[in-house]
Amino acid sequence: MYAVIRAGGKQYRVAPGDVIRVEKVGNGTDGNIRFDDVLAVSGSDGQIGKPQAEARVSGQVVEEGRHDKVLVFHYKRKKQYKKLRGHRQPFTAVRITEIAFDGQTFSAPELPRKEPKPRKVAKTAAVAEAESAAPKKTAKKKAKKAPAKKKK
Repeated sequence: MYAVIRAGGKQYRVAPGDVIRVEKVGNGTDGNIRFDDVLAVSGSDGQIGKPQAEARVSGQVVEEGRHDKVLVFHYKRKKQYKKLRGHRQPFTAVRITEIAFDGQTFSAPELPRKEPKPRKVAKTAAVAEAESAAPKKTAKKKAKKAPAKKKK
C-alpha cells in the first residue's frame, strides 16, 4: 500500500512508516502534518489509480534541519568576474503514520517518542571544591633536546 503525494512542489511516493524529507513546513499542531494533495493511491489488489473519494496522508515531524551546502559559482571568462555563494535548503523530516481513502485506513506501527537528552548542569560549588582539593595525577614528559651542532 502506497500513495503519491505532492508537497513543496515535488512528488513523493510514500508508504506507512516511511520517513521523507520535504521542503520546510511551518509549525503544525503537536508536530502532526496532513497532506491533502494526494495524486494516486495503490489499492489492496496492487492496482494504482487516482483516488475518487477524499484521500489523505498524515505524518508526524521527526526532525528539522538543513541540507548539505550547495555552492553556486558564477564565472565569466576573460573579464575577471567570479562570484561564489553557498546555499543550504531547510527541510522537515516527516514520518508517514497513516494513509486513508475509501473508508480504508492503513497505519504504521507506533514508535515510542524519543525524550530529549538532559542538558548538562553547571557544577555546584561543593563539587568544584572537592575536585580541586583532590590530588591530580599528571605525568611529566621529558622534552628531548636537539643535538648541539659542532662548530668547524
